[in-house]
Amino acid sequence: MVKKNVPDWLNSSLWSTTAPSSSADDDRLHRYSSKHSTFADSTTSTESFDGLPVPVSPRASKIEEPPPRPSMPEIKIKDKDKDSRNSGSTSFNNSNNEDNGTSVTSPSAEDISIQAQFLTELSRKVVNIRELRRIACQGIPDGSGIRSTVWKSEITRRLEDCENDEAKSESSGMLSRSQITHGEHPLSLGKTSVWNQFFQDTEIMEQIDRDVKRTHPDMHFFSGDSSFAKSNQEALKNILIVFAKLNPGIRYVQGMNEILAPLFYVFRNDPDEEMAVFAEADTFFCFVELLSGFRDHFCQQLDNSVVGIRSTITKLSQLLKEHDEELWRHLEVTTKVNPQFYAFRWITLLLTQEFNFADSLHIWDTLLSDPEGPQETLQRICCAMLILVRRRLLAGDFTSNLKLLQNYPPTNISHLLYVANKLRAQPSG
Repeated sequence: MVKKNVPDWLNSSLWSTTAPSSSADDDRLHRYSSKHSTFADSTTSTESFDGLPVPVSPRASKIEEPPPRPSMPEIKIKDKDKDSRNSGSTSFNNSNNEDNGTSVTSPSAEDISIQAQFLTELSRKVVNIRELRRIACQGIPDGSGIRSTVWKSEITRRLEDCENDEAKSESSGMLSRSQITHGEHPLSLGKTSVWNQFFQDTEIMEQIDRDVKRTHPDMHFFSGDSSFAKSNQEALKNILIVFAKLNPGIRYVQGMNEILAPLFYVFRNDPDEEMAVFAEADTFFCFVELLSGFRDHFCQQLDNSVVGIRSTITKLSQLLKEHDEELWRHLEVTTKVNPQFYAFRWITLLLTQEFNFADSLHIWDTLLSDPEGPQETLQRICCAMLILVRRRLLAGDFTSNLKLLQNYPPTNISHLLYVANKLRAQPSG
């Protein structure tokens, strides 16, 4: 086999930047047991991680580089020493209730400019989805309800594209309204009612309750004794319970609460109170549509199938080999770091546990707006995450590399998304 040459921009001396070390303390997922491996006991690496310069080449000239991510206000957390990933994380405006612990700051000039672009597109009689996507891929400013509107628009558009595909609808396993009989009505208390039997299933109810209470414990929006936090927890539990019932083949799997949280947070914090009041219903609708593309990852019986999680992880491995064979060989051949050890959580939880909450929302702006769909976009972002720390990985052994990838260091999200987009536009070779 002829070894591919590594592109010059991967070996640039400009890559090295100093970054704080990151730690993770996540005991919430049974299927993510690798998080608690013995390697977590080793000392945290203080090496600098690599930052990729913006290369200039004829093939990259057609790619529009996203502008730097505008600064955002700071999230108010209950325990400043809880998690280094959340220190310095940002927050979002919430005009509904002050119990969520957020603060309000004036928008920057760049925020105002980007908001103006969004408002111009959204005010058109016929919205240009392509232009809306182009703007959204660069990140959506917080406040003004823009993110809530754009996310709903994109997910709704994807549903409309699939409405006429009856075969796909049947294979999704969703229960349509026309199929619900009186005995299956959610309010039915009959002994033969499947809903009544479901609500008596205390095991799954207790599991959902435990996971919801552990969702972002550092954020007052999700955690605490305030009536506002408790009402938000109830909304999350309601959504997960109904989803589990409508999807008996999957029901509820630990980690779904982490995917649900960003959607509900964005919709509940819509400055338009008339929109925010329907946050629970809007979140359920968007959660079902978003998870329809990833539902097979949560089905253990499909793990080894062409649509299962292992197949998706294999595609990520092949993508890395295509763009950086030297790094791929060092990880999987030399140090024998199986991508399943770190990519399983990355993919199934849509990167919600690898970055702070604010950065996760920025990543989701791109996941939901990319025309190729969230699955392909997610794989490119995961591949870019590996490339951004390639120097540390190439210098590391099995233990240090596994620890690094299971506790991904803080990074510039705008730059990460730029590199991910470059992988689509400029395959190596």
